[in-house]
Amino acid sequence: MSDFLNKLTSKQNVVGTFVKTPDPITMEVLSLSGLDYVILDAEHAPFGRRELDQCIMTCRLVGLPCIVRVPDSEPATILNAFDCGASGIQLPHVKTAEQAERIVKLSRYGENGRGFAGSTRQANYGTTPLSEHLQNNQDPLVIVQIEDPEGVDNAHDIAAVDGVSALFIGRVDLTVAYNETNPDSEKVINACSAVCHAGRSVNKPVGIFLPTTENITMWQELGINMYAIASEHAMIIKGFKAVVEDFH
Repeated sequence: MSDFLNKLTSKQNVVGTFVKTPDPITMEVLSLSGLDYVILDAEHAPFGRRELDQCIMTCRLVGLPCIVRVPDSEPATILNAFDCGASGIQLPHVKTAEQAERIVKLSRYGENGRGFAGSTRQANYGTTPLSEHLQNNQDPLVIVQIEDPEGVDNAHDIAAVDGVSALFIGRVDLTVAYNETNPDSEKVINACSAVCHAGRSVNKPVGIFLPTTENITMWQELGINMYAIASEHAMIIKGFKAVVEDFH
């Protein structure tokens, strides 16, 4: 995890993927791929609390950093992801600095923040001293998704919030929000560029989802260093389609 965080915050390129299958074996298999990290998509995939717990546990056991894209910013949702031992959380549809500030507060221990429990996996089931556990979790990984026009307009203020670790561009949601049908339209690319500029202005990493590595140089030139390429579903379909085409 520390190696991943060092790469991310020092603006080295890191590559991961979205995971849609709520099964620990998938995590075990993906750990053999060389990916820097995975994002467990609890927003759009059927991750229940039990499945999320098992997948995070497996990621920790195999040394694969895992970020949970949570479905909402409710205190219990954020608490559960961290208590299970997630490397970090990713929050969808962050539109304002005030929203980002609330998310950061709910991710940290303290008054009106994250509820403390020393018996969780992240606290090594009660074997980590309280002071050490607090020290280990004083700066949790919090990634906010910018995927609405309002979020783009407020991207600089959001990025400047203390405790926001990185911005992540939701390019497809932006495409829909701008009433476009092409994620490569000028309006969408300009919005992505604005988010990248906001990240650079406060020296924070910026990430993006891409279906393939095509045109990745363009995104690198914009300043993006965190990439989530496709998903394991997409890779399975793509791989077996190629097999079927070759076979026939």
